[in-house]
Amino acid sequence: MPTGNHGANEMRSCETTGLPVCLNAQQFIKLNAVCAVVFLLIGAIAAILLALTRWPAVHLLSAEWYYRTLTIHGLNMLIFWILFFEIAVLYFACTTLLNSKLASKGLAWASWLLMLIGAITVDVFILRGKSDVLLTSYVPLKAEPGFYLGIILVAVGALLGVINFFCTIYIAKRDKTYEGSMPMVVYGATAAAIIAVVTLLHGAVTMIPTFVWSINPEWIALDPAWYRITWWGLGHQSQQVNVCAMVSIWYFLSSVTVGGRPINQAVCRGAFVLYILFINLASAHHILVDPGVGSGWKIWNTSYAMYLAVLASMIHGFTVPASVEVAQRYNGYKDGLFGWLFNAPWRNPGFSGFFLSLVIFGFGGGITGVVLGTQQINIMAHNTLRIPGHFHVTVVGGTTLAFMALTYYVVPMIFQKEFYCKALCRIQPWLFGGGITVFAIGMSFAGSYGVPRRHWDVDMGGSTLFTGFGSGAHVWLGIMGVGGVIAFIGLLLFILLVVSAVFFGKSNAGGPMTPWHGDTAIVAPIPHDAPHETPGTMILVMVLLVSFVVYYFANWKWLSDVWHVR
Repeated sequence: MPTGNHGANEMRSCETTGLPVCLNAQQFIKLNAVCAVVFLLIGAIAAILLALTRWPAVHLLSAEWYYRTLTIHGLNMLIFWILFFEIAVLYFACTTLLNSKLASKGLAWASWLLMLIGAITVDVFILRGKSDVLLTSYVPLKAEPGFYLGIILVAVGALLGVINFFCTIYIAKRDKTYEGSMPMVVYGATAAAIIAVVTLLHGAVTMIPTFVWSINPEWIALDPAWYRITWWGLGHQSQQVNVCAMVSIWYFLSSVTVGGRPINQAVCRGAFVLYILFINLASAHHILVDPGVGSGWKIWNTSYAMYLAVLASMIHGFTVPASVEVAQRYNGYKDGLFGWLFNAPWRNPGFSGFFLSLVIFGFGGGITGVVLGTQQINIMAHNTLRIPGHFHVTVVGGTTLAFMALTYYVVPMIFQKEFYCKALCRIQPWLFGGGITVFAIGMSFAGSYGVPRRHWDVDMGGSTLFTGFGSGAHVWLGIMGVGGVIAFIGLLLFILLVVSAVFFGKSNAGGPMTPWHGDTAIVAPIPHDAPHETPGTMILVMVLLVSFVVYYFANWKWLSDVWHVR
């Protein structure tokens, strides 16, 4: 419960939730959110060009522009879009949810400007045509110095934003602006921020020497094996920041859309601690074939350490839908096992986007991630399209869709503008989520035929000997292309809806946002002592576990066929 007092010129009251909004934080939430959507658009344009190139029937781009486009797609989608949005989420969590003022306006300006200048610099140097090194930029591939400098600026800016977040939490604790334990959403955001610090330190260890090397290779010698190990401490761990942010958003949207509460605060918070301690080790599956890492470490990492990180995700995979079921049953939807789910507010894009994100991430990303993180199966699948098929359902179907769902509340509550054409808003999560699921399925099954990741021409045109793939692979690549087109339409629709609302939407300043469903925009949280009946969620979790077992052993059967184990 908020208890702090602030000057009228520093805060306003959100007419929808009654929560305080720090005006300084609001300004930087807006700036970071707008930049996030701009870089999302850049990444989306690159995405459709890539999908139409990997689709053999179209094969749109030349080899040169394919790799250039792949570089700009990876950086804008996996880094810039998500980082800008996450900084906005951090500012919202540490101010509005803790009833605190933002620690430093100057630090927020420095963070935003450094990130913006850095991101623009990276894109400019990619489009110059001398930095076609992909997201990983593996040494000895070398880009122009400005490419690495831009990434460093983005990382420093993000670190300043994280520092501002921690300072604000300190101020809130010092000034006692809230009572009791830190809210779950803020707790999850704090876990994400802690992982972000570790991630950014890996980035400094990797990118600063590489920047010096790009200026003059004689100044410093870089070992490619060393580079791969430290880079994945940056590259994969940055996606673990996304996981914590995404789960925190799930809890927030469960609360505002149906009144859900975590069914056990201690267990949920413990799961976030498991993320901090163990999820960073998941980056090992990118270097399982590297000779610079010992086999003992690889085995320990892909078994015991990974199980603890997976345990955290399994806890959230139960508690998040359980919070929805408990709330729905408390609100009167008690019929059968799934009456609570059938009667959920599916016409609310905040809810549908959140729940689709949960399902796509769990069934698509969670199952494939555990399997592909197994050492033996990873060796068989790692350099195929199965890997990008996996992370498109985690980072795109999971994280990006959750961010989209949150935006349907951010725009009315922070920008104080209403969306146009709410019928299209309700369609958009289904269109994007369905498209990216079809896309990832096509990509994953094409990878099962051995289609390589990143390669411009799956038909291997110009080869002396036939080295292409059969008709089955082409069918799945076609399905991938169709899914990519659908997802792009859904993403473009999201951007158009957000831009039209932010710049031309009807103002709701002085009043609450228009409800997406029912009579109120925000559903009041259910009591703490509400009955915890979750039979439907238990069935869904069992379906998930059975699906995992079937997929896991199917991969071992496939592995035994490849290795001719008898």
